[in-house]
Amino acid sequence: MKRIKTLLLFLILLTFVNCESPSSKMGDFKLLPHPQEFSITGVSDLKYSDLKYYYASNNEVLPKNGPLLEDILETKDSKGAQISFSIESDLDIRPEGYQLEISADQAVITAKDRAGLIYGFSTLEQLMEDAKDQNVALPICNIKDYPLLAYRAIQLDIKHHREKVSYYYNLMDKLKKYKINGIIIEFEDKIKYERQPLIGTEEALSIAEWKKLSEYAHARNIQISPLVQGLGHASYILKHKKYKDLRDDPENDWAFNPLDPRTYELQFDLYHDAINATPYGKYLHVGGDEVHTTGRGSGKTSLELQLKWLNKVCKFAADNDRIPIFWDDMPLKHAGVYHPMFKPEMTKEAVDKVWEENQYKLEEFLHLFPKNCIYMRWNYSASQSIGNSKTMEWFSEKGFQVMGATAGQTRWVLMPQKESNMENIKTFTLSSIDHNLSGLLLTLWDDDSPHFELYMRGIIAFSAYSWSGENSTKEAIKSAYRQREFSYEVANKEHAFIDQLEAPVAFWKNMLLDGFDRNKIIKSNQPSEDLLIELPNKENKGKWSKKYKDLLNEAQLKLLTCDSIDLKIKYMKSQAKRNNFTLEVYEQVNNIVRYSNALLISLKNYDESKNKKQASLNLDKLKQLVEEFDSTRNELEKTYAKTRILTKSKDYILDQDHHNHLANQSRSFDWQFHVEMLMLEKIEEELF
Repeated sequence: MKRIKTLLLFLILLTFVNCESPSSKMGDFKLLPHPQEFSITGVSDLKYSDLKYYYASNNEVLPKNGPLLEDILETKDSKGAQISFSIESDLDIRPEGYQLEISADQAVITAKDRAGLIYGFSTLEQLMEDAKDQNVALPICNIKDYPLLAYRAIQLDIKHHREKVSYYYNLMDKLKKYKINGIIIEFEDKIKYERQPLIGTEEALSIAEWKKLSEYAHARNIQISPLVQGLGHASYILKHKKYKDLRDDPENDWAFNPLDPRTYELQFDLYHDAINATPYGKYLHVGGDEVHTTGRGSGKTSLELQLKWLNKVCKFAADNDRIPIFWDDMPLKHAGVYHPMFKPEMTKEAVDKVWEENQYKLEEFLHLFPKNCIYMRWNYSASQSIGNSKTMEWFSEKGFQVMGATAGQTRWVLMPQKESNMENIKTFTLSSIDHNLSGLLLTLWDDDSPHFELYMRGIIAFSAYSWSGENSTKEAIKSAYRQREFSYEVANKEHAFIDQLEAPVAFWKNMLLDGFDRNKIIKSNQPSEDLLIELPNKENKGKWSKKYKDLLNEAQLKLLTCDSIDLKIKYMKSQAKRNNFTLEVYEQVNNIVRYSNALLISLKNYDESKNKKQASLNLDKLKQLVEEFDSTRNELEKTYAKTRILTKSKDYILDQDHHNHLANQSRSFDWQFHVEMLMLEKIEEELF
């Protein structure tokens, strides 16, 4: 026994001697976006908690930082500072660039400008975050970093709901962390317009509240500019009886009459208020997409009328020191050169032929295209197409300003699909860099209203590509996303679940419907029995399961997938050091998808019952599952409601919903569960 104790003591001592101290271990550092140049040569003597004092060599003001550096103190002794920083305008680096050098005992940030200083600190904070998570010292390293696109903006679309105010402030901090420097916010009716107060809703924020958020963002090098829909997409205005006589078509709330001077009086009122709410904004996005006007007997074409409107709003923008941005699709559609942009299979010869045959239709009105406008080329699915590049080149060759718009969310329910649309984001970003464009917008449409937290991976991919180009692989970005957003413990691919969840979500959308689209059923005015799949027949057991064999097989597979995802999310929640709420949202998405699949399998079990006793037992299980829906729904709503305002006010007027936006189909949150509610009602009527 004595010999065993001696041996154990020896092994413990040996382990202690060979054990590296936290200061000597090399950590795993994953930065987003990845710096242009990043080399690690050793391990410093600095723990994250050692960075307590800073020295500003040129008396620069410390930028707004995150929690790891918010309590750092100034010292006038450069040797006593763990962080030293300066702004040197003659630094040989692009605007917003910086250099970060960490030695054994000090981190030195040298920035090109104020923005570069903010981003140098953001990178240092990411290194500190990793060091803290892994209980290691900061690396001895050299970083040289700068963006490849000057304007890296995301869209904040709040037309169908808004988040709680605190969420927007937290979002600004996160966007700063990932070096996003612009936001185009689509206000619609979520601002309390002072000049036209009828348009703002009960849950709208005041101009002063939006201005305060703009100031907060500006301090973090984020410029907020407004998007106020004008000629088309005007239902949020024209649905009101007061403005009905401004409609282009009296029976349609979609578009303004561009020939009525009062149209511009109203729109300019909204522009003034939106500009006041975003005092640091550079742009005024006027929309202008997806609209045809009737001409009202004027003899003018839709293109002429749109250009008439565009010139007026662009002059307003110039008079108010804003650069107007305009979606470019309608002139291209009128001219017949639009479709090649969404056909990547078209050859250069085929695209050139389309343009040769049709571009005269654009050039005929070339003198009417305002020069002070940015023509924004949006393409969410085929940005690599020759037609897309051809269009942007045509605008540039004619002397117009061009900017692109990709998407992190379009018409996907519950969550973004296609790996957060990362491939299209990448190709459009790299194309924008190659064409020396000034910037790119990441649109994040609220049409079907997934939770904004689930847009974050796409935002981070956009930040990675727009800042540093193809400096990282897609898988490396996904891994860095998990490490940065949650913990280094879950960075490995074995913990990934988001891509795995896409297929069950896509299947869920219409799985209970008999050939119908979830987005359209509320407006279909058809009885639910015509919309939904059939239910088992009590008198003809087994027939239903045979009819829906393929659907049920798929549901069984998706149910297994959801169970696997549930385990991964639970593990990630146990390991996450931050952003647990994001995982809670994904968990609720998985739960509601799992519920619908489990419902089908429960119906299958009932239909295939061997005898009356088994049928009775399976029917009881089905009843129990039906009763569980309320709790499943309540848990999702409870989670979403932590940041989101779920319901509209009682007097809110729903518009005509020309594009079948799910979130515009009820004042309550019923739109999210409408299909499930119909199915459960049908089950109770026919089977119980």
